[in-house]
Amino acid sequence: MIKSMTGFGRCEIQKDSRKFTVELKSVNHRYLDVNIRMPKKFNFFETSIRNLLKQYASRGKVDIFITYENTSDGEVSLKYNSALASEYVKYFEQIQKEFGLDNDIRVSTVARLPEVLTMGENTEDEEELWNGLKEALEGAFSQFSSTRATEGEHLKRDILDKLTGMEELITYIEKRSPEIVAEYRAKLEEKVAEVLSDTQIDENRMAAEVILFADKICTDEEVVRLRSHITHMRNTLEEKDGIGRKLDFIAQEMNREANTILSKANDIKVSDCAIGLKTEIEKVREQIQNIE
Repeated sequence: MIKSMTGFGRCEIQKDSRKFTVELKSVNHRYLDVNIRMPKKFNFFETSIRNLLKQYASRGKVDIFITYENTSDGEVSLKYNSALASEYVKYFEQIQKEFGLDNDIRVSTVARLPEVLTMGENTEDEEELWNGLKEALEGAFSQFSSTRATEGEHLKRDILDKLTGMEELITYIEKRSPEIVAEYRAKLEEKVAEVLSDTQIDENRMAAEVILFADKICTDEEVVRLRSHITHMRNTLEEKDGIGRKLDFIAQEMNREANTILSKANDIKVSDCAIGLKTEIEKVREQIQNIE
């Protein structure tokens, strides 16, 4: 099943007083480019998060947003820095002696000094944190993968429809080619007859001229290769994930053949078909840019 590089996923997990929320979205990118925004306490898990994501995606620019709440009473605590308070008091006493000032130090004065009393988060069990976070990540990643697969199926159907349209244009070019040669021969005979009047036309020379023209406009090889590329692309669309680069290469080869057909075209209808082929191939390439 092919996957689009565009996707979205979200999951919220409640574990007692802990709530983990994970959201992620992705767009096209040549490689897997991951940007994670999360609380500092989760920084230790960054490598594990990236490794887990690789099980669900191989290409795309992915933005992951993680939020965490802990409503338990022990989430934060007041911390007293005794050593720092002692330093403050010692220097206050030194100032008193040096300048002969009254020592008016009060408990409330020391408590308000910077970093003496601070609010801090209590250390949480890393294994419990990871288990909750992993469950939320897997839920979000699973939804993310599902949306990418759904979009991938839409892309696949659209590309297959375009390949069918291209085959119709190729069939017309094949049908039109002998008609062009026949029309050229008729015009050539008419022109020669006007010039030579009653003089007999040299059939051998006429045939040689027609053969030269037919060889000049012949697109048999290009048509055969185009059909082969279309078959190759159809087969590739049935393969597993990670086919985007392969499809892009096939589309480049298809465009090369269409360019050659257009350069050889000596007929307005064939030219229109070749332009139509190039247009459809370009549309296919645009869609392929979205495939993982």
